[in-house]
Amino acid sequence: MKNILRQHVEHQFAEELAQLEKWDSGKRPENWKCTPRAVLMYIMGGKLPNGFEISPKYIGNSRLIEIAIATLCTDRALLLYGLPGTAKSWVSEHLAAAISGDSTLLVQGTAGTSEDAMRYGWNYARLIAEGPSAQALVQTPIMRAMEYGKIARIEELTRMSADVQDTLITILSEKIMPVPELNIEIQAVTGFNVIATANNRDKGVNELSGALKRRFNTVVLPTPETIESEVAIVYQRSSQLMAQYELPAEVSVLQEIQRIVTIFRELRAGVSIEGKTKIKSPSGAMSTAEAISVIQSGMALAAHFGDGLLSAEDLAAGLVGSVVKDPVQDRVVWSEYLETVVKTREDWRDLYRACKAIPL
Repeated sequence: MKNILRQHVEHQFAEELAQLEKWDSGKRPENWKCTPRAVLMYIMGGKLPNGFEISPKYIGNSRLIEIAIATLCTDRALLLYGLPGTAKSWVSEHLAAAISGDSTLLVQGTAGTSEDAMRYGWNYARLIAEGPSAQALVQTPIMRAMEYGKIARIEELTRMSADVQDTLITILSEKIMPVPELNIEIQAVTGFNVIATANNRDKGVNELSGALKRRFNTVVLPTPETIESEVAIVYQRSSQLMAQYELPAEVSVLQEIQRIVTIFRELRAGVSIEGKTKIKSPSGAMSTAEAISVIQSGMALAAHFGDGLLSAEDLAAGLVGSVVKDPVQDRVVWSEYLETVVKTREDWRDLYRACKAIPL
């Protein structure tokens, strides 16, 4: 059997979901696999009465997740909103897995996403040969979610053009999808809902219309409040990725993770952690997800080209690449940060030397 590079979360965490279903004896909304309380435990983590540990999928304010789950119990769609790298897609995927047992009903939003991806398409060979028919109709993930009472996911809603976004209005308000070519309509089965994600930071963002915003209940996922919570997120996710990619590098790298997270938080905030030095911010988002990527890259270097222990040299290349997105503006920002902050910290001298050795 082939190893899957990235399993769907309902398969990756199948044991946890199975244990939750056994424990979960409460009344479930129609077509939900778990009760809302069990979904919350799956996302936030906890211990079942039998001692089984449910790992946390989101480290943050549990009230936000409660609001998201409560929204999905109603006929209101859910919009997870926030800066890039605040776990919107991760939370969306796990909510769909816990509620529907299926996180695969996904529409990925891009500038090139067409209305067909949101509504339905056609098998043009059959369409030409037979004319419009049910057999020639190609169902989209949203149409399948409506038919089976499941959660549909829409990633990067604001990357789509306004015309494509507005195809959702009828679906979300009337819970139907007209197919005028066949003179029929698809009516949503109980349990159907939509989780969309969006951010306002990336270039190419198309703002949502007022009519579409009213169809969503918006939950803003913030960046981690404290350095401790952000370190915990990066550590947990890095450990999972190390196991997934079979990297032998040690993740006894809490000190290195703390340094990377500190750098990212300082560059985001525009001030040093001590509050003494003002810092210019780079053009990139400097998100938690980007910090995880730096650690992952460093672990791969340490495992395959080093001694298996994550070092400053292993981190430097990924760190510089994450900060310097704009070769002109960000190069100045990064050089000033190295000289005014990193160089002044005695226990960061190794990181300073490693970063200076990377050509810009």
